Order: sequence, then C-alpha cells, then structure tokens
Amino acid sequence: MTGPSPTLPLPPVPGPLPATTPLVVALSGGLDSSVLLHRLAGDRVLRARGLRAIHVDHGLHPDSVAWGRACARACAALGIALEVVTVDARDTRGLGPEGAARKARHAAFERLLRDDEVLVLAHHLDDQAETFLLRALRASGPDGLAAMRPWRRFGRAWLWRPLLGLPRDALRAYAHAHDLAWVEDPGNEDDRFDRNFLRARVLPLLRERWPHASAALARSSELGADAADLLRAGDSRALARVATADPRCLSVAALSALPRARRQRVLRLWMDRLGLPPLPAQGVSRIEHDLIGARPDAGAAFAWHGVRVRRWRDLLHADHERAPLPVDWSVAWDGREPLSLPTGGALELVGAEALPGPCRVHARRGGERIQRAGRGHSHALKQVLQALEVPPWVRTRLPLLSDAAGTLLAAGDLVLAARLDAWLREHDARVLWTDPADAPPPALADAREPRCD
Repeated sequence: MTGPSPTLPLPPVPGPLPATTPLVVALSGGLDSSVLLHRLAGDRVLRARGLRAIHVDHGLHPDSVAWGRACARACAALGIALEVVTVDARDTRGLGPEGAARKARHAAFERLLRDDEVLVLAHHLDDQAETFLLRALRASGPDGLAAMRPWRRFGRAWLWRPLLGLPRDALRAYAHAHDLAWVEDPGNEDDRFDRNFLRARVLPLLRERWPHASAALARSSELGADAADLLRAGDSRALARVATADPRCLSVAALSALPRARRQRVLRLWMDRLGLPPLPAQGVSRIEHDLIGARPDAGAAFAWHGVRVRRWRDLLHADHERAPLPVDWSVAWDGREPLSLPTGGALELVGAEALPGPCRVHARRGGERIQRAGRGHSHALKQVLQALEVPPWVRTRLPLLSDAAGTLLAAGDLVLAARLDAWLREHDARVLWTDPADAPPPALADAREPRCD
C-alpha cells in the first residue's frame, strides 16, 4: 500500500500586492523549476492570479534549443503560456561563464516582466547553503554572506523564492511522485565549476558528519542577512552625512571623519546608488590612499570599467568616463535649431527665434577672455570657471559661443558675456546646454551656478 503523494508547502505570496498580481515562473527545464511550475499550476488560487513562464536560452550548449522545446511541452501539458527568449551570454566583463549567464538572464527577465508582476525562482535550501559556502571561501563580508532573500524588488517587478525552506531531496521526491520529466544539463555534473564541486563532493561529506549541515549553513546565511540589514541602515545614514547637493559628489572632509570600516562601506554604497559598476577588490583602498589622502589640487583619480572617481578640491566626483570636445571642432550656429554636440547633448536657444547675429560654437583652446555683466573689464575664462567651481574635466566638454569677430559670448549656459546676457533678458530668452556627462539631477536643474558636475 502506497502512502500519499508528497506535497510541497508554499508560504503565501508576500508583499502588499493585490491578489490579482500575476506570477511568472523562471523555467530552466531542470528539476527545481519544473517542480516549482507544477506546484504553482496545481494551486487553484495561485493559478487564478495569472500564471505564465519564461525560458531563457543562453545558447551555451548544443542541446539548449531542445531544452526550450521540453519546457514548451511541459507548459502545454499544464495549460501555461510560455515565452522563450534567446540571450547573448558571452563573458565580456570577466564575470566567468556562470556570472555572465546570470547577468544576461536577469536582464532578459527585467525586460520581459510587466509592472508589479512576480518573478518566481526555484532556489531552495541547498542552494542557499552552497551560496553561503562559495561566498565564505571568497572571503566575503557580511553583505556577501547574507542569504538570498525570499522576497525583494526586481526592477519594476518583484522576485519571490518560495522554496528556500525546502531541501533538494523534497523537490526530487515530489517530482518522482508526480512522474515529472525534466532536462539534465550535463554542465551541472562538471566539478570544475565551484558550485558543482561543493554540491557533489563537499556538502555530501559535511552531511555525513553533520546531517543538518545544509540547514545550519542556510540559517547562518539568514543571520548574516539580518546583520547586513543593520549595517546598510547605518551606511545610508552615513552616506547622507557626507553627500552634497549633487549625488555624484561626496565631501572628502566628511568622509575622512568616518571610521575606516564605515567609510569603505559608504564608498561601495555610493557606487551602487549611482548605478555604477561595483568597485574592484582594491578599489576602496586605492580611493582612500590615492584620492582621500591626496592634496586637494593633485588631480588624483581612480578608474575601472569605464568609470572614474576624481578628487578635486574637497570633493570626490564619480561618473562614467567622458570624451572632451575635439580641440579643432567649430561650427556655425544661428540658434534657429538645437545644435547637437559631438560629445552628446546639445546647445539650444530657448525663447527666441534666432541669435542676434552669426556665431560659431567651438571647443576651448585656452586663453579665452569674457566680459560679464557689471564688470568693467574682461576676465580670463579659466579663472571665471575656477571661481564657479567647474571641475577641469567638465571644462573640456564645455561648448563656447563666439560672434563673427571672435568675441566670446558664452561658455555653455554657465557663463554669459554682458552683451549676450542683456540681449537674452530683453527677449526673455536663454541659452541652454544639455550634456549627458554633467547635467545635474532633476531636483537641481535650476541650480546652475555654482555646481559640482
């Protein structure tokens, strides 16, 4: 006499979402995601919310197209809509094959998910334990050792891992009891990959001595997540204390006053908030030694992955690398249409049909002078820009406007000559320079002088 078929207890869908929010299963076709799809499809309440699946073909294995077809058959049998998407998972950033595939897969999910849909992943307790060991062996700190979260925001959607409390054996028993079919990726047996080595050789040995090793490691990871949450709350408060009106700039003096460990965490959080690539392993120490400890006028910088952090005066500036205007670039412009700049962005006359006379827009070449309103004589443009605290790398992108005689009328929209300033006021017009490198945040759009860009 056989016993009842094993079931998989699922927690309720968390979060403040209506009961009509659709669920989207990330379906690889393997054991774990196949069990997850079958379990969700068999729940009348969850299915009523709207249930569909997405399969990502990474194109890394000759059988990957066949795996997609297997997913299609499984979904058809359950009456679940499936979307198959092919991605380019080649490693171009040194992430390794697993990291590159994960990055491509997550990008596809973010693109395909709709507002507030719930992406459901099949990670389980053993995955949690493996991740903890991997990160510990890589000398990760509290953030790295923190557990995978069962629920979090994911772009404009949400991410839910309902199986985190269940071991892999429970999923396998469910699959056999329900006679499920799944695909086996031969790459999962290759113990040259770190995770496969832990799964096939290390964790079984640990469980021989400590049967509950996976549960204990997963619990340690959860405790690490609690500690990381507390640390991140303190990091956010510290970042607010060292921040400036421009989120891309931090006060060096305020940073220096923080304890070293907190300062390092704040620098990493800063990069994350700006949406910039994470600092490399030695990035924080390089910034501390080469930038924070540098003279204010040293022009110190640290660059990685197309990003540069610079020290200028009492500020650290972080942004993507940006090309300067070509020194020999010069074009005629009458203001009737916005002028596209070779570095991106544009120069535009707003509120008037055309400039008062023929003009040229060109790059800085050095030695320019400008006479501003209320001044009896001209000043060197370099000194004016320094007084306005415009950093040197922004000056190299600054489009200059000169009349037919070569008299300087404006430097972007930061500095206006008295003559052009009077004409613009008379016509209730303005010159507007937009630049992707140094445009201030929306909240600061009207605070053009002085600024930190």
